[in-house]
Amino acid sequence: MAAKTILIADDEPRIRKLVKDFLKRDGYEVVEAVDGKEALDIFFDNDKFDLIILDVMMPGYDGWAVCREIRKNSKVPIIMLTARGEESDELFGFELGADEYISKPFSPLILTARVQALLRRMENISDDIKDFHGLSIDNVKHVVSINGERIDLSPKEYELLDYLVTNEGIALSREQILNAVWEFDYFGDSRTVDTHIKRLRSKLGEKGDLIQTVRGLGYRFEVIK
Repeated sequence: MAAKTILIADDEPRIRKLVKDFLKRDGYEVVEAVDGKEALDIFFDNDKFDLIILDVMMPGYDGWAVCREIRKNSKVPIIMLTARGEESDELFGFELGADEYISKPFSPLILTARVQALLRRMENISDDIKDFHGLSIDNVKHVVSINGERIDLSPKEYELLDYLVTNEGIALSREQILNAVWEFDYFGDSRTVDTHIKRLRSKLGEKGDLIQTVRGLGYRFEVIK
């Protein structure tokens, strides 16, 4: 199997080298970008990357801008690196379509574990097609549509919907959802789940009601027979 290719964009050479060394040790191919502009140029010249790691605070195009531009064209998994640990920054990153958010200083071992977990989740999404009265989820093409009209979901929103649908009829706590979709090494607030559920419901329109709130616990995907 060909090695996964990862694009790392950070204006600090020390950080790029640290991340590159640990990723290459685990068998990944790594391409470096010194700033946001170069990251976009590299990405759009060769959009065959399996994952992207973006520093938020870069000159010119910052990580937010790069993430926003990439999300217009690609569902590639994105991990954001930042020296800022504010919850509002983290939620903003998720709203832009980032999949993971890691604050500096960070352990390179934790970063590589997050990379492995994220790539594994993307590979292990079930490979069938589910339909719920017009809401169709094609896990071969990673496409969600409503009455034949495609809905644009971020990778994390897609994983969240897939997890809820796979557990149809089961009340899931926020902690269960965090552990399953973000996995055990996510240290953020469980309100992150609420933010993603809200955005997911909005994108699903009338089908958003299929995601029910379970008061005092979390959420449940349920179709009225």
